[in-house]
Amino acid sequence: MKISTAFFGVLLLLFTACHPIKKPTVTIQTEMGNIVVELYPNQAPYTVYNFLKYVDENRYKDASFYRTVTMDNQPGDSIKIEVIQGGLYDENSPQALPPINHETTKKTGIKHLNGTLSMARNKPGTATSEFFICIGDQPALDYGGKRNPDGQGFAAFGRVIKGMDVVRKIHEAPSKGQMLTPRVKILGMHGNREHLLKVFENWAPENK
Repeated sequence: MKISTAFFGVLLLLFTACHPIKKPTVTIQTEMGNIVVELYPNQAPYTVYNFLKYVDENRYKDASFYRTVTMDNQPGDSIKIEVIQGGLYDENSPQALPPINHETTKKTGIKHLNGTLSMARNKPGTATSEFFICIGDQPALDYGGKRNPDGQGFAAFGRVIKGMDVVRKIHEAPSKGQMLTPRVKILGMHGNREHLLKVFENWAPENK
């Protein structure tokens, strides 16, 4: 029997509240070195589940880091940030999954600090495969922040626990505007995600 996405959300939040899940880690292997991220399924279950599904199904096999936002390449923005962005690059990629619920920092309590892993989006509820990593604290990306006019911020769901030196190398790599030239290839992603996937496999939303 299928359950609605909304009902799934209630069940998932209740389940994670009663049964805290061990924080999984994922290693992002790039041609510049490895980045290890720790994920927070208890605070951001939808977003973590989505990311791990991409990893588990090898949907990031042709992914890359392709964008670097520095203090010098965003002249049109009065609120400046520093991040690197990666993912499938092509919003029409056949590897892309349906958009997910927007889990705000107000809801999760996960702030955009140095090394925070978060989802890129257009409107709230449009995030799919693209993610970014913060360089330095970025409060403008939190709920109520002014980087995005809608004030909903971005959905943070993890943080870098090893490899910030690699993140900084990517951030400082050659670029044309905000686009890295060339892109930094993601060679693979793996980690101790099996326990979390086993927990979620019987609670998956109908549009998984």
